[in-house]
Amino acid sequence: MDSTPSPSSSSPFDLVSSALRRYGPRGGAAAGAGPADAEGDRAARPRAPDDPAGDRQDQILGVVGLDGDLRVTHSNLDAPVFAGLEAPTGSAFADLLPPGDVPTVTRRLRMVVETGEAHVARIQRLRRDDGSELVVSMSILPAAAPQEGLTVSLIAMARRLHLYAAETAIGTSLDIGETAQSLAESLLAWGDVAAVDLDFAVWTGEGVTEQAPGRIRLRRAALVPDRAWPEGYATPGDDLPSDASRLLAQAVGRDDAPQAIVVPDRETVERMLGSPRVIRALVPGDRSAGVACIPLVLDGPPPVVLGVAEVWRRADRPFRDSELFDLQELVARTAHHVDLARQHQREHTQVLTLQRRLLPRSGGDTLEIASVYQPATPDSAGVGGDWVNSFPLPDGRTALVVGDVVGHGLGAAAAMGQLSMEARALLSAGLAPDEVLEHLDETVTLLDDAESGLTAGYSALGSTCCVALYDPVSHHLTLSSAGHLPPVLVLPDGHARLLAVRPHPGLGAEFALREPFDVRTFDAPAGSLLALYTDGLVEDRDLSIDEGISRLTDAVSTVHPWDALHPAARHVVSALAPGRQRDDVTLLLARLIGYRKEDTATWRLPARDDAPARARAHASALLRRWHTTGHALDDVPLLVSELVTNAVRFAAGPITVRLIRTGHGLLCEVGDTGNGRPRLSRGGLLDDGGRGLHVLHRLTTRWGVRWTDTGKVVWADVAARCGGG
Repeated sequence: MDSTPSPSSSSPFDLVSSALRRYGPRGGAAAGAGPADAEGDRAARPRAPDDPAGDRQDQILGVVGLDGDLRVTHSNLDAPVFAGLEAPTGSAFADLLPPGDVPTVTRRLRMVVETGEAHVARIQRLRRDDGSELVVSMSILPAAAPQEGLTVSLIAMARRLHLYAAETAIGTSLDIGETAQSLAESLLAWGDVAAVDLDFAVWTGEGVTEQAPGRIRLRRAALVPDRAWPEGYATPGDDLPSDASRLLAQAVGRDDAPQAIVVPDRETVERMLGSPRVIRALVPGDRSAGVACIPLVLDGPPPVVLGVAEVWRRADRPFRDSELFDLQELVARTAHHVDLARQHQREHTQVLTLQRRLLPRSGGDTLEIASVYQPATPDSAGVGGDWVNSFPLPDGRTALVVGDVVGHGLGAAAAMGQLSMEARALLSAGLAPDEVLEHLDETVTLLDDAESGLTAGYSALGSTCCVALYDPVSHHLTLSSAGHLPPVLVLPDGHARLLAVRPHPGLGAEFALREPFDVRTFDAPAGSLLALYTDGLVEDRDLSIDEGISRLTDAVSTVHPWDALHPAARHVVSALAPGRQRDDVTLLLARLIGYRKEDTATWRLPARDDAPARARAHASALLRRWHTTGHALDDVPLLVSELVTNAVRFAAGPITVRLIRTGHGLLCEVGDTGNGRPRLSRGGLLDDGGRGLHVLHRLTTRWGVRWTDTGKVVWADVAARCGGG
């Protein structure tokens, strides 16, 4: 027969106190809300049989009685979980609350007094004497008579709630450092210092495989609390000493099965670590005496250790079995979050590597470059498809390309890489900027139909691109754009202008919207500064796009000819990039230097039979003036003669011969009005047809053809040593 007093004969305080007496061992506080819960908890958590306090530690029920003025009349907070909660008779209940919660809780207490309706199971924080907080489930129960006040029952669900909240918090980030930090902060609830050490392969995003326990290499990924640590102690980013890595690996991988271990006291810790250097690296201080090491294990056949979590405690707080169970449960629940962050880190590294490999390395002999790429977020899903590139073409010109592929993540990065490499190949083959954009336009359309691979489900329609070719001899910029923002050109006198072409809807537009790509040529005297950029640099929610471009123009115009470009580029980005960056920021600055007049020579010859001899004579005289030595004195005039002979034989109109003294040799160019492409046949040198091309092929390091509005130019690169003059 149930002996619980009826509501009519007992107050709510008596009912809760009765529960405390009935279900708490030896009259202590209860282990749960009822017998079933208590038994279930005992079955789930192993306890040391010789620890009588172990059962009391898991008691979670308390009660506080209040009068009409919300002051404490009596209380039962004897369970160890309520240690530090002081509720002396006559004190205000508000003293137990964080200041920010006082108005809300007071209002609820008074509402129960006035209405007589209970308020059940509110999650509430209570403040301990030392300033720490305890999370409880709080119920407010009215007395049978209003003048008798209230009863507040408290169920300290802190540990289970903490496990749930910790797992939820740890799973909110895909950054490996943030994930490790969240885990360490959660583990701090069980100790004085918590650290997370990850296998180096996990930290860097590399693949993890089964490893011999002694070969694991650990790096400290997280450490709490944040304070000044002794010299030699391992802090985040530090590699643990090899001896420490081996010892920890052996500890968690005993008998080929990862398992937690507890080292109970300082003497045992020092004996296990052995070396004073290892002790300095691992032991957080004199007060820390015991440590629990819990492996981060990726389930599988066989399991793989991702790292080790460490929780350090003072000597007067030994680890109990139930606490070790909770620590293992939390680490086990969150190990897969660490592995997800590792996989994300690998993808992020791959995307950024691709992105940064597309950034120009150097400008060559005729221009100086500097570039800045600043992703919107550290998240690979936020990495966009911005790219800039600058590379010398075989014919002596330099290509400068900027593009912005729509979207973010791996699909955008794959499309970006494909478009960038295709643009480079087409420009190197001698195609004009508008022709390159026509091919990219078709490629974007094809990418939109992809059904497999990295671009599956991704559309690059609407991507933008701008192609500029710099001729270092004529000091001209030839420009074509597909929906991209106009470059900024700052002349040597400081005057800045936008290099605008006729608008185009972008790459992959519908056929009805497509128009021929406009091509324009601009003068770019030596010393001019060109800025190519993407919209992330000039777009700001507080400014119009025109205002953003105007700010960029003003910023670039302040770069002086003697300023180093890399610091100047970083300064421009820091001055213009929005405070809350929503898109990637990309900037390329190119200082156009070109060739000096004395390093080039150009002749225009009529297409007559005497043209080869005249060209050979001009070339020989120039080489002597340039103090050319070696085989080039004979090879270059022969080469020029053969190219001019081909132009006279197969083309019409005037012939242009140009020689350029470069940093590595000589560049020979012969232009004509023909539209046929010279091709090297398999015939020998004695064959009448194609003899000139065989001579060209044998005397040069490389040669090729580029097309112009009036015909073509055959160019050839010759190794030569030239002096001054």
